[in-house]
Amino acid sequence: MALSSLFITLPIPNVPSPKPRRMLTSRASSDAPAASASFDLRRYWTSLIADVESELDAAMPMQPPESIHYAMRYAVLPGAGKEGAAKRAPPVLCVAACELSELLGNPHAAALPDAAALEMLHAASLVHDDLPCFDAAPTRRGRPSTHAAFGTDMAVLAGDALFPLAYTHVISHTPSPDPVPHAVLLRVLAELARAVGSTGMAAGQFLDLAGATALGEAEVMQVLTKKFGEMAECSAACGAMLGGAGPDEEAALRLYGRTIGVLYELVDDVRSASGNGKMRRNASVLRSLGMDRALGIVEELKAQAKTEADRFGDKYGDRVLPLYSFVDYAVERGFELQGAAATL
Repeated sequence: MALSSLFITLPIPNVPSPKPRRMLTSRASSDAPAASASFDLRRYWTSLIADVESELDAAMPMQPPESIHYAMRYAVLPGAGKEGAAKRAPPVLCVAACELSELLGNPHAAALPDAAALEMLHAASLVHDDLPCFDAAPTRRGRPSTHAAFGTDMAVLAGDALFPLAYTHVISHTPSPDPVPHAVLLRVLAELARAVGSTGMAAGQFLDLAGATALGEAEVMQVLTKKFGEMAECSAACGAMLGGAGPDEEAALRLYGRTIGVLYELVDDVRSASGNGKMRRNASVLRSLGMDRALGIVEELKAQAKTEADRFGDKYGDRVLPLYSFVDYAVERGFELQGAAATL
């Protein structure tokens, strides 16, 4: 079967592409709502991290076999040093999507267990992504990657153990059936499994290994969508479910999250090519697209994400501001978080 038959392309809005820019600026986007420019995303983001860190720390106590649990904690919890800080973008996106709704009295508490589970899944995917058989990355967040610190065998086991721990944590800590109905809890679990499964992030890893980024634009976008967009889509979708969003709102948040995930990664690749970020195995994305086209897609994705956020403005008012701010930040990276630039 040809690789091209496996692709479902990421929807790209039919909007005129602006003249490509050679530099990604740090100024606020002029087409964002005026209120979003004054929204303090850094404060919002930082305010959630302490709760997420506490939830993760409590979820992974040291117990036999200690070697596995130590490697799990190493992979998930932040390390020391400037670049060792954890970014926690999936949990923050999940909570922000949940907080859109007024149906829950305490959306933060309802979303926190799932937010922590998302970070466990995210960390597990990074542990496996760094392995010698995949990206062979010696470092992660400014310190040795898990396999470099503990050996490939312990890294595989740590990643394997984090996946079921994430599901167990959601089941045992989500307040259910009040305010989260059991049916919603089951949908959240199914969404988590879908995102990391054989048609989700695992498919992205396969396509990357199969050399899809050396093909055309549709194939490149599919690798980015599956390998990086799935986690952000899952984060936004789970937040929508936990917040009681209806089908149309959930669909809009799904597309918003998927677009944000791809946008983050594509901007990282552009910055890497400019010497402003770390090189990744899929840096061939730029070789396939070219810098001008990559910058054009950045603008298209930015417009698409804001279009999805616009759907919530009239109904939810200021609660939509985090969604607008995430879009601008994905491109501009206008602040540092805990000493390290935040990234998905």
